[in-house]
Amino acid sequence: MTDSTDQDRLQQLGRFGLRALRIAASTVSLIELLRSEWTGGIAAGVAWLVFVQVERRVVPPS
Repeated sequence: MTDSTDQDRLQQLGRFGLRALRIAASTVSLIELLRSEWTGGIAAGVAWLVFVQVERRVVPPS
């Protein structure tokens, strides 16, 4: 494989990982808030917000 193919594959893996983290953070936030665990819910919500911002900067719009 060439360097460009390796780079594309690494970017795809990174996007997948970032998307998985974003979904996990939003799910954890929702569950924690429903259980009235405010600290964990807010922390997971902030993590979700950070992942969204990073994804917008890293992943170019299609």
